[in-house]
Amino acid sequence: MKSGPGQLTVVATPLGNDGDLSPRAAAALRDADVVVAEDTRSARRLLTAIGAAASKPLLSCFDANEAARATDVVARLAAGAQVALISEAGTPMVSDPGYRIVAAAIAAGVRIVPVPGPSALLAALVAAGLPTDRFLFLGFPPRKPGARRQLFESVRLLPYTLVFYESPLRAAATLADLAAVLGAGRRACLARELTKPYEEVVRDELGALAARYAEGRPLGEVTLVVAGADEGAAAETLTDAELIERASELIAGGQSARDVATELAAATGRPRRDVYRIIVREHG
Repeated sequence: MKSGPGQLTVVATPLGNDGDLSPRAAAALRDADVVVAEDTRSARRLLTAIGAAASKPLLSCFDANEAARATDVVARLAAGAQVALISEAGTPMVSDPGYRIVAAAIAAGVRIVPVPGPSALLAALVAAGLPTDRFLFLGFPPRKPGARRQLFESVRLLPYTLVFYESPLRAAATLADLAAVLGAGRRACLARELTKPYEEVVRDELGALAARYAEGRPLGEVTLVVAGADEGAAAETLTDAELIERASELIAGGQSARDVATELAAATGRPRRDVYRIIVREHG
């Protein structure tokens, strides 16, 4: 350890191809007094591959222990430790743990040094063939269909390319919901196993992608990239009768009146309180 406050280095690690680890990232991991990792087993394999000391301390950091781990890490930093933070793969904190540790370190006055590198978000974006000048990363969509569709309704009219991470187990359902809400003809891309031997980038319309993966789920980690709405896309126009009919379908599908009001308000541009009042008047 060095005298004085330590340093927290946020290190991007390979998605699957070990050749993507930069010399600077390898040096940061070798020089660290302790490595904070989402998965200590994969971290140990990486450290072994770059010739880091076998005795280097490893601390796990995942959703359940991150708050407590942040306190521990800040104490080590205050004592002068050089700490490296990594996720299981890619760039830490991008839909991975680590935010609480970085925020606590900043609050404690610790220097934060980013070591950029692999990111599934950016790898998929540049391979998708969709506009990259403006994009919106939305992480993992909600697991529940109602909440997922509500999210998609809220971004339906945005002209930005949309990027999501998704589990292969839910990819087909998510694509089906995207096609239903954004339109089956919206251009999109599913990228999986990025940088690995079986890397695949499939570009098509949402409807075609939904049909393809309904027949067989994709294997490996999935990133979805979806074209934004055309500039000037208009909100959906529904009469009160049409709105009630749509609301009845969604409620019959298991959504609450409040969730349906939020979804239809986003789709139509009408005030949520007005939509909710119409729904309650009809359904009680």
